[in-house]
Amino acid sequence: MIQQKDQKGLKGFFEKFLDKDSLFLNKKALQESYTPETISHRDKEIKKIAEVLAPCLRNEKPSNLFIYGTTGTGKTVSMKYVIHQLMTLATEREVPLRAIYVNCKIKKVADTEYRLIAQFIRDLGREVPPTGLPTDEVYNIFYKLLDENKFNLLIVLDEIDYLVKKTGDEVLYNLTRINPELKNSQLSIVGISNNVVFISSLEPRIKSSLSEEQILFPTYNAIQIQQILRDRAEVAFKESVLQEGVIEKCAAYAAHEHGDARRALELLRVSGEIAERTNSDKIKLEHIDEAEEKIEKDRVLELVESQPKQYQAVLYSILKIYSGRKDVIFTGEIYELYRTICEKADLRPLTQRRISDILAEFDMLGIINARLISKGRYGRTREIAMSVPSSLEPKINEILIKDLSL
Repeated sequence: MIQQKDQKGLKGFFEKFLDKDSLFLNKKALQESYTPETISHRDKEIKKIAEVLAPCLRNEKPSNLFIYGTTGTGKTVSMKYVIHQLMTLATEREVPLRAIYVNCKIKKVADTEYRLIAQFIRDLGREVPPTGLPTDEVYNIFYKLLDENKFNLLIVLDEIDYLVKKTGDEVLYNLTRINPELKNSQLSIVGISNNVVFISSLEPRIKSSLSEEQILFPTYNAIQIQQILRDRAEVAFKESVLQEGVIEKCAAYAAHEHGDARRALELLRVSGEIAERTNSDKIKLEHIDEAEEKIEKDRVLELVESQPKQYQAVLYSILKIYSGRKDVIFTGEIYELYRTICEKADLRPLTQRRISDILAEFDMLGIINARLISKGRYGRTREIAMSVPSSLEPKINEILIKDLSL
């Protein structure tokens, strides 16, 4: 009876929500998908991108381009800005130019070679089954679609390192070697990565083709992040809703996280949402602290969900051993359990050396704490402990069991 009363009361709650003044004018201005009219502190990098891609406006093939830098340094927003300007001018001048943007981190878009090429085909206006055809046949459809028309095609692969992690680097080799097979169209690739050493991990035959041109995006400092936040806040919020010091505190958090402007914008947005939920007429410093805790939890869960199945199997092995002991565990025992989990999840086990590389990546991402120790003539191993909040472990466990079909 109480439950029914509470549910009926939802209508009143939603009505009050709609009648209440929002602190926001345009919340989209703080979201990752938003492309501002001007991009602060990235003039040099935007000009370099424009110089590399400009030949496509003369119907010439531009060089392949690799853009890299740590998270939140403006790579994606700068690239989208340049593409928008290119496509606007191409339309005005009737230049045959097409551009496809793919975020390789999104599940079921680029987690197999088939799905990636099928996505290209759909973006060019033709339907293709999501599964079922041989991969060679999907490539043939893609080739024919390009050669039926005459245009320059720019393919932007954001988070390109996730594509390679999921599918291997053969897809990049195939794409960088496609032009000799085309008679009418030309294809160029722009790869974007947060992993500054990603390009060095590729085979030489792919590395030389993909990174014909390279642009490094440096990290922002706290003053630059403050300017970015102020510019976006003017668009996002009503006047005088930010308490003094809020911008500076958001920027300080982000500067501590290696100059991550994306994180600063997310922190400001979530702080505003928390302020609204608590019926505050201002966004205050304490709202930032609460938002920081929430974002960190969400970040960890998103990281877990976005990992390839092999990585998830390794993480599930760590969690299963660690939750029973809550002390350090070692690479060898993780590997033994990982092999068993691969059998249940219908995966082919990777080598122990590859598992060591995955553990190093998890350490870099902050999911685990891995300390390399020497065992003398017996070689080296890693002491491993979970470094995510223990309150998140049940949710992580639930995600892994679901994704691995255990």
